[in-house]
Amino acid sequence: MKKSIIAILAVLAFVAAGLMAGAAWAEKTKSGEVQDSFKIDNTKTFGTLTKSPVEFTHKKHTDEHKVKCDQCHHVFKDKKNVWKEGDKVQKCAECHKSPKQNEGEMLSLYNAFHKNCRDCHKEAKKGPQKCDDCHPKK
Repeated sequence: MKKSIIAILAVLAFVAAGLMAGAAWAEKTKSGEVQDSFKIDNTKTFGTLTKSPVEFTHKKHTDEHKVKCDQCHHVFKDKKNVWKEGDKVQKCAECHKSPKQNEGEMLSLYNAFHKNCRDCHKEAKKGPQKCDDCHPKK
C-alpha cells in the first residue's frame, strides 16, 4: 500500500515538473507561441549540411539583448518592412527559397541568415561572429 502511494506521488510530481518546465520553454505572443530555444535546421532547403544547425535562443535575444520582433521578422512591401507584432511568423525559407543564389532583391536563404544574424552580432560587438561559434562541429 505504501509503495503504491509513493509511486503515485512520484508520477504526479514528475507530471507537474514536466508541465512547469514546458511552460518555461514557450512564450505566448500576439503572433503565436514561441519556443524559448530551437534549432534552425534547413536541411530541406540546403540538402546535406556542411555545418551543424544553429541553436537559437529566442528568449535571450528578446529579453537580454532587447532585440525587437521586427528586427528579425519581416515582410517587405515597397522596400519597407511592414511586419508588425500579431502578424503571422513564417520560417525564413518560406520566402527565401533559393539556398545560395540571390534572386533579384530577394536574398538567398544563406545570405538572409548571415546578413541578419552575423551582421547584427558584428554591429553590436556581441555574440558569436565566427562560423564555429554558431555552427559547432558535429
